[in-house]
Amino acid sequence: MTAMDTARGRARVAEPGEGIGLDELALATRNHGLPLEALRYDVTPPGLHYVLTHFDIPAVDPASWTLEVTGAVERPLRLTLADLQRRAPATGRVLLECAGNGRARLEPRPVSQPWLLEAVGSAEWGGTALAPLLQEARLSADAVDIVFTGADHGVERGVEQDYARGMPVAEALRPETLLAWSMNGSPLPPQHGAPLRLVVPGWYGMAQVKWLTRIEVLEEPFTGYQNATAYRLATEPGEPGEPVSRIRPRALLSPPGFPDFMTRERFLAAGPVQLSGRAWSGRAPVTRVEVSTDGGRTWADAVLSPVDPAHPWAWRAWTCTWTAEPGPAELLVRATDATGGTQPVEQEWNRQGMANTLVQRVPVTVFPPGD
Repeated sequence: MTAMDTARGRARVAEPGEGIGLDELALATRNHGLPLEALRYDVTPPGLHYVLTHFDIPAVDPASWTLEVTGAVERPLRLTLADLQRRAPATGRVLLECAGNGRARLEPRPVSQPWLLEAVGSAEWGGTALAPLLQEARLSADAVDIVFTGADHGVERGVEQDYARGMPVAEALRPETLLAWSMNGSPLPPQHGAPLRLVVPGWYGMAQVKWLTRIEVLEEPFTGYQNATAYRLATEPGEPGEPVSRIRPRALLSPPGFPDFMTRERFLAAGPVQLSGRAWSGRAPVTRVEVSTDGGRTWADAVLSPVDPAHPWAWRAWTCTWTAEPGPAELLVRATDATGGTQPVEQEWNRQGMANTLVQRVPVTVFPPGD
């Protein structure tokens, strides 16, 4: 199958007033986000961690599976899972976030997986470091990009493909980049990439290739679909846009009180309320979290947990005490990182709905004590 006409190849934007379609609902059924009350866990349980599967979860037999390292290398490699597991072990607690997180709240809405805010999780990934494997293969001195290909195969915007992503050699050689076969101390679940996946701390989820089968070294930039067409920050049709890479700063609030079943509006009693949540950035450490309890008119600094040097790529907890008074309220939270980047209060729109870090808004109804 080849690329179809140009119009079908573009990211589609919903028409004014167009609701979520059955195709988007089908995506939302297959993929799931983190229930925000699970922000309480330092390490996200596998069943609560967000999942995005582009095509199907492939049927991969670990006993016959192999990983190829090929391309511009002196020593091509073919390794079994047992071969990899004999190598030096490495682990990392790493925050992962889908690049499309927050897409469904944009206006007009880019039509794709309709994420709200929950496409996130922070897990303990275990495996072995990628860099020694690449060094063993002896990369060409002219190597530019390294392409990671998974076993999942399908069609996206008319293009038939294996899911494949390329990244610069320098990123692949970072000591914290992992080939992971375990999650939270147990074998990878099928939906998280068993038997082997890539974990690249600090990058959005599209770089974390699952069901990994091949690593190819190129002496020129990779121009495959998932790099050249998907995951681009563009506003106009046909515009190439900037590539999506590192995770922008974000904070999320674990909604207080109890919810309405349909609207998720929160209800709680007046008085002191301990607000809490998590914050992260893949570009630089988070330096500030601010909370507004009046819809964004005023902001107060939250208390950030200390930086954990053992887990620099995980999220950080934050807390803030709010004296809630009876009546409606709207809670907002935003993060700032060491580069000075902070979350916008107004949307920054792009056609694919990528890297959208518009602040979270949580409507709350406060009732009098004892009511």
